[in-house]
Amino acid sequence: MSKTIEDLKAAFAGESQANRKYLAFAKKADEDGYPQVAKLFRAVAAAETVHAHKHLKILGEIRSTDENLKNAMEGENYEVTTMYPEFMNDAESEEMKKAFTSFKWAWEVEKVHEKLYQKAINDLGKETSDLDYYVCPVCGFTHEGPFEGRCPVCNTLGERFEKIE
Repeated sequence: MSKTIEDLKAAFAGESQANRKYLAFAKKADEDGYPQVAKLFRAVAAAETVHAHKHLKILGEIRSTDENLKNAMEGENYEVTTMYPEFMNDAESEEMKKAFTSFKWAWEVEKVHEKLYQKAINDLGKETSDLDYYVCPVCGFTHEGPFEGRCPVCNTLGERFEKIE
């Protein structure tokens, strides 16, 4: 692999992580009563997304929707079968309960994501009804359509789920 390709991959990872970090910082700034700082964090996060998308495009990683769905499903499967089980074992052996819970919740949700991607692959090109997705703001559990009751992963009330546009 060429050095430039390695650099593009590292830049994509770095820009992607900066985006997520800055969005978390914006949420905290809003909570702390600093809306202008929150706006700044969100603006820079959006710019980091532009950079990440450009790097990914140059890498040739944005393909057909079918290929992108399969790629996403493979990533979710890796997280379900390999990554999070290993992480949970590590956290458990080191008695890091909060990390274990974070990994376990993510693991449970990634299983749902894998199924949602498989369904999308199966339905691609078919006429389907327009569904909305709702996400638990605590653990990320993702549901087709409005969610009632309590989250099956973290027990959060369904009324708190956020509709994704």
